[in-house]
Amino acid sequence: MMKQTISILALICFVSAAMASQTRMTRSEYIDKWKDEAIYQMVVYKIPASVTLAQGILESGDGNSELARGANNHFGIKCHSTWTGEKAYHDDDKKGECFRVYNHAQLSYDDHSEFLLKNRYSSLFDLKITDYKGWAKGLKKCGYATSPKYANLLIGLVEDNNLTQFDKVGMKMIKNGDMPDREAFSLGESVAEATKKERKKEKKQKGYTGNNKLPEVSISLKRSIKISDNNIKFILAKEGDTFESIARELEIMPWQIWKYNDLSKSSPLTSGQMLYIQPKRGIAKAKWHMVVEGETMRDISQKHGIKMKKIYKKNNLTPGSQPKVGQKISLRARMS
Repeated sequence: MMKQTISILALICFVSAAMASQTRMTRSEYIDKWKDEAIYQMVVYKIPASVTLAQGILESGDGNSELARGANNHFGIKCHSTWTGEKAYHDDDKKGECFRVYNHAQLSYDDHSEFLLKNRYSSLFDLKITDYKGWAKGLKKCGYATSPKYANLLIGLVEDNNLTQFDKVGMKMIKNGDMPDREAFSLGESVAEATKKERKKEKKQKGYTGNNKLPEVSISLKRSIKISDNNIKFILAKEGDTFESIARELEIMPWQIWKYNDLSKSSPLTSGQMLYIQPKRGIAKAKWHMVVEGETMRDISQKHGIKMKKIYKKNNLTPGSQPKVGQKISLRARMS
């Protein structure tokens, strides 16, 4: 009888422990836990924190989905042909689809941002970083999710939970040139230390160079995609390159290359020339640029990865005019 009583107590303890480990996270708890990470992603990748959080909430069920708990995958990102990490199989649009597995959910946030740097999502970065409605609709339009209600669901989550407050924090950091302290955020120091070690391992495997830059991504034996200081993909032209040959290699349209680089279709290409394959940003990482002899407005635009029309607008200059030697050009705030 005593043994039976002990066995029952042991079973009760086991069940209680299992239930405790499966306690569902509330939405407010999820937001509180991941808001700083979303702000970090906004500062580094220029993706609205509100949208990142809304996607995390929706895709992971407030962190309670089987994929989030078992695979640390908070954004429902599938394996695709480029994924070489661990895999998990779940039913989604089809049965037994392959999803990415991460050693820590923080890596899922990184991968989500890098995933949106793909060419298919490049139009999103033409939007204002505070335009959460535009980003939500753009994600749906670019095919991030199949649900016809996806954009409205994201917008509802942003508005119902006041997630734009985190966009304001991110914008303030961007304007001040600040970088969030990522290692001591709300996960707690012990987990952060473990994550730090894991991140070093991941960065080494992926080819990270530090200073918050993204890795070079090999697309063939002949070419690699690089990332600028302003987090924009670019390549270096080679001898004999044309807009058409580069477009075929990268599976984009020729007009994208000349448009993103403020060139015409008849512009010559030279070996070693920097060519953006994503739209340039609305602001630069640097606050100012001091014009040196021989520099054109396009040179400044290419150097800092900021659209020329934005430079003209921020400095109250006539479109098409050229800067003067020694002129201080604003790259962030509009001059009064």
